Amino acid sequence: MSRRRISLRQELPLLVWLVIVWGALWQDFTPGNLLFGALLAVAVARLFYLPPVELSGRFSVLRAIPFAVQFLGRVVAASFQVFYLAVAQGPRVTNAVVAVPLRSHSDLMVTATGHVISLIPGSLVVEVDRSTSTLYIHGLNVRNADDVRKLRKEVRDTEAGLIRVMGTKEELEALNLEAAT
Repeated sequence: MSRRRISLRQELPLLVWLVIVWGALWQDFTPGNLLFGALLAVAVARLFYLPPVELSGRFSVLRAIPFAVQFLGRVVAASFQVFYLAVAQGPRVTNAVVAVPLRSHSDLMVTATGHVISLIPGSLVVEVDRSTSTLYIHGLNVRNADDVRKLRKEVRDTEAGLIRVMGTKEELEALNLEAAT
């Protein structure tokens, strides 16, 4: 089976990212090491199927700053909540795995949403259904249907924030239309 050839322009973000990861892993950003990392990145991208990173072409710094501040606030608050639950309830804490269907079907947006959610203590993405853009989240202290609704809302609010920061124009329009109804 032959795969469609991806242009260098489409593949460039992936290649740059792989070179940065290579340098970080070796903690060596000398030109020789980065050149070797670039050769390996090209080899990996050509030999193994990696879907292209399709960027929307838009990034809102004015939306990114409040999103980052809100994210850091959620990390701090969740850290204290997890600490409290560990000390006060210990092994009696109730957990659940909750399916959360996302609005976006973009691999980048689904991945970004999953990573942001997983970085917040007390929640972890355990499965991704790429065909339906559904994240399965392990949530800490999910006791009832209201907690499930709250967790789903937090995940979808995170996705909405990411759409406002870097989603496509179509995703942003759909989000604004959803908010208006």
